[in-house]
Order: sequence, then structure tokens, then C-alpha cells
Amino acid sequence: MSDFEPTAEAKPAPGGYRVLARKYRPKDFTDLMVGQEPMVRTLTNAFETGRIAQAYMLTGVRGVGKTTTARILARALNYKTPEIDKPTIDLRIPGEHCQAIMEGRHVDVIEMDAASHTGIDDIREIIEQVRYRPVSARYKVYIIDEVHMLSTAAFNGLLKTLEEPPEHVKFIFATTEIRKVPITVLSRCQRFDLRRISAGDLVGLFSTIASKEGIEADEDALAMIARAAEGSARDGLSLLDQAIAHGSGVVHADAVRSMLGLADRARIVDLFDHIVRGDVSAALSEFGSQYEAGANPTVVLTDLADFTHLVTRLKYIPSASQDPSLSEVERVRGAELADSVAVTTLSRMWQMLLKGIPEAEASSRPAGAAEMVLIRLAHAAHLPSPEDAARRLLELSNGEGGGDRAPSQPRPNGGGGGASMAMRVQAVGQPSQDSGARPAMSQPVAHLQSVPAGDALPQAIERRETKVEEAPILGVRVETLADIADLCTKNRAPVLRAQLRQFVHLVKIEPGRLEIRLESQCPPAIVNELKMKLSEWTGINWWVTLSNEAGAPTLVEVEKTTREARLVDARQDPDVAAILARFPGAKVTDVRIKAAAIEDDDIVAAPPAAAESAEGDILPGDDIEF
Repeated sequence: MSDFEPTAEAKPAPGGYRVLARKYRPKDFTDLMVGQEPMVRTLTNAFETGRIAQAYMLTGVRGVGKTTTARILARALNYKTPEIDKPTIDLRIPGEHCQAIMEGRHVDVIEMDAASHTGIDDIREIIEQVRYRPVSARYKVYIIDEVHMLSTAAFNGLLKTLEEPPEHVKFIFATTEIRKVPITVLSRCQRFDLRRISAGDLVGLFSTIASKEGIEADEDALAMIARAAEGSARDGLSLLDQAIAHGSGVVHADAVRSMLGLADRARIVDLFDHIVRGDVSAALSEFGSQYEAGANPTVVLTDLADFTHLVTRLKYIPSASQDPSLSEVERVRGAELADSVAVTTLSRMWQMLLKGIPEAEASSRPAGAAEMVLIRLAHAAHLPSPEDAARRLLELSNGEGGGDRAPSQPRPNGGGGGASMAMRVQAVGQPSQDSGARPAMSQPVAHLQSVPAGDALPQAIERRETKVEEAPILGVRVETLADIADLCTKNRAPVLRAQLRQFVHLVKIEPGRLEIRLESQCPPAIVNELKMKLSEWTGINWWVTLSNEAGAPTLVEVEKTTREARLVDARQDPDVAAILARFPGAKVTDVRIKAAAIEDDDIVAAPPAAAESAEGDILPGDDIEF
């Protein structure tokens, strides 16, 4: 990093003051080495080999030096001294045109703000002027700032001149919105992406400038300003100017923290520690103290998210603790927490903070919203990860959970040759035959059975493992295609239900396995969709395979056959036949069976005629539609 000297334009006029961002604006490529090494290296090689492009596109966030770089590039293109008369990047000795170019008043270096000159008329003026040679410099350079603001007509009018400009004309564009620039313009320019300046480089820059200004500045204070600048040197120097004024010529961490509304980084670490330990009371007390000290609730949550990211990063990149923008507390305690806090906990905290910060920003009571976020974080700190929860459920379903295991019979002291009884836990997916009701199935069903200990125990364990494999635990009833169709209705999958009813023939079904045959017009993707949906709806993995066997009729065919059988039965009924004979032209179009609950007493009291009706005959209460 080179030493910054005040630029000529920045020398204060009598009674005037230049802000630091203008006073220490880079004046050559040596100063631009702060954070922009790749661009400087490319331009250096291009100038040394004479491969100078006709147009350059500079892009980057605000404050990284796009306009300043454009002026330095214009200065390099027109560099001339009594000894050197060619484009060069070695600008240590000011040339004939350097002063005027850096001050923005050279007649052959035209700067235009595209935000206020957006139309085709402005571009037409440029096109008319490019035919004339420069007045005194080597090249006529057009610097167009915020070029993405040009209209479509202006871009189109510039294309031909931009592709084949006169030899004495160069274009330099700068923009913060590179995506808004047409690709036809980008393809005619050499593009340079000016990177965000790292916090470490910014701290070094601020320290150098503070020493030149004779300002006493704490390293922690400069680190706070560097983080707040977010990679922008201009923003950082503006904040440094403000901090100098705020502290009456002295930059201390407490004053900068108060100025920016930040929380103490050490206290943020304490708050993080309370949260990961699940101590809600201590976390709320710490947050309340920071809030009373003037910290913004949203900023506290943002700093907490930054520290969460830092701890996660230190877990995988321990060398990241050497970042000069970090305080000593963040380095030491961040490394300690990285060793003790699980990645799943850090990831969960990060996700909850990303959702909680906008909640606090949008709330009419930001402090209350921030406290609710902290409470959720502390309660979630010791929740098991999804993997651990699934593993625990599997252990419980296999009878290996210590807390849910039924107590076994007392075992005599000594070896395993005694005559004690061991308890065997068998997880099954179907109820016993003498059970009239099916269980609620959200939990595994456990049956405790006594088996002889000793030699019989290995066989019992083998039988248990076999039974667990043969009987997956189902959370819902799935025994027929109709059950699957009902699941489609319940879970709002009408397309899958329609395809299932019309095109699928059931070959074989058992818990976790489904064999089907498809009609030729059925979409083949239904196999994967059935597998995915059944696994989601039942809670177990399903295998869905295609078979060449005929299988059962489709649900639509079954319904059609049933309906036709009912129509035949209805026509053969004596009463219905009499009605049809009484009304010529009448016919039976539909038969609907009403589902009525019949008590045992009603059955006993039913008349003999009803009891002797043949199966399939029309019974009292049947709904016959003509």
C-alpha cells in the first residue's frame, strides 16, 4: 500500500475545507493498488505491449473508485513529459495534462453524467464531435458516468461509433448497474470489475490517513468504520470525517459506537454466549442493557448474525481470525465458540436471524420484536438436529430407547446362563387379528412378549429383526388402490387421483411395496410421482414397480361394472318392473344405495319379506332414479 498524499485539487483554498474523500483521492495507479490489483495488472500489461482498447467499462459498488479510475486512465492515455511522450501507467512525475485531467477541466477529456444526459440528442452531439481531433492532448477521451441511465435510443445511436471510433478517440464508461447495460455495448468494451475493498485494506488506509492528519484513532474504532463502509472507500472516509468531528479531533471506539448506533462487539459476543447456552433470562438482560445504552435493536440482531457467520467461518477456516478488522475479543472468543458450538446450531441461528431481522425492522416496536427473536433463538439452541431426531425415533421404534423401554424381569447376578426371562419388543405395522380397531398409527405399535433367556435369546432377537424388516410402520391405511385414491383426495392431488383411477391396474400391494400395470396412454411419470407421494403421505419409503401381469381392473372399470350390475338388479325387481310397465318409455338411469346404520333391534324386528330378499334385490330405503 502506498502513502497517500493530498491531490492538487484537494489542497484547501483559503478559509475552505476539503473532505477526506476528496483530499485523499487516488491520483495514480500506485494508489489504486488498494483492493484493485487485478485491474491494475491488466492495464499495466496492455500499456506495455501497446494493446490499448478503444473503450473501457468500469463497474462496481458505490465508492470503490470508478470515476477516479476513469480519470487516472485518461491521464495515462494522454501522459506527456519532456522525457516521455506515450501512454504509460508510470505516473509518478506529473505530466503536462495530468493536473487539468484530475481536476476535471481538460478540454480534450469530456466528462458526462448519463443520469442527466440520457437522450439520443446528447449522444448525437458526441457523434458529431468525435470527427474532430483533440486540441492539445494525444486522445480525446469521453468519460460517461452512470452509463446504464442512457435510453435505448441513445445506446443504439452510440453502437456504431463505439465499435469503430476514430483513432484519436477513447471511451471510458462507469456504472453501478452492469446488468442494465445492453450486451451489444458490453461486447465492444474491455470490462473491469472493481472489487469491494476488504476491511483489512480499509483499516490500513484509514490508519495512514489519520496519521497524516495528525488524528489519534483507536484500531477498534477504525475497524468499526471499515465494517460500516461495506467495501466502499468513499463511504468509509466520509464516516471517518464524521467521527473526527464527533470526537473533537480524536477517534475513540466508544464515540464511533455511539455515532453509528452500534452495540459493543464484546457485549455482542456475551449475548451470543447466553443464547447458545439457552439462558433466556441472561440474554434478555444483556439485550436490555445494550438497548438502554443506545444500541439499535435491528443493529444488535445484525451484529449477532455477523458474529454467527464469523463463528461458522472460523469452524472451517481458523486462519480467518487473523482478519485485521476483527477485535481481540472476536478473535479469541470466536475461536473458542467455533470449537464448542455445533454447525447445526449455528445454521439454525443464522436462518432464524435472517427471518427475525426484517420482522424487527418492520415492527412498530422493534425492541419487543428483537426480544421475541432472541427468545426463539435461545429455546432453539438445544433442539436436536433433524438427523438426530430421526435417529432417535429409529432407536425408539427398534426398542433401543432407554426411557421408553419397558422394564425387564429381574436378572440374577452373574453370567447369562440363568433361567431368567428377557423381554422382546416387536414393532409391527398391522394390528392383531383379534383387535377390532386399527391404531392411530402416528406412533409405532409395541407388543411385549416373554421369551426364554439363554439359548433361545439369539433366536428371539433374529425373529425380532426379521419382523421389523417385514412389517414397516405405516401412519395411514394403504391396502387398496381406493385407499391411495382417498389419500390423493385428502392431500389435494386431483391430477394424480384421476390418472390412478383411469390408467392403473393393481397387481400387488403390501406395506412399502406397490406393483402395478399401466395403460398405454398413461404418463410414465406417474410411477415416480406415486413413489414420492406415498412416501410423503405415509411416512415410510415405498417401492413402486411395473409388472407385466394383467392385475385387477382399474377403479373406473370397477365402478362401471358395479353400476351396470345395479341397473340390472333394479330392472329385475318386480316393483320396478311394474312401474316401467305402467309408464311406457320410462327407464332406469341410475341406482343409488343409501348408507344407513341399522341397529340389531331393527334387524330382529324387520318383516320376514325383507329378511328373505335375495342378495342384490332392491330393499326398502334404496334410491332409484328414473
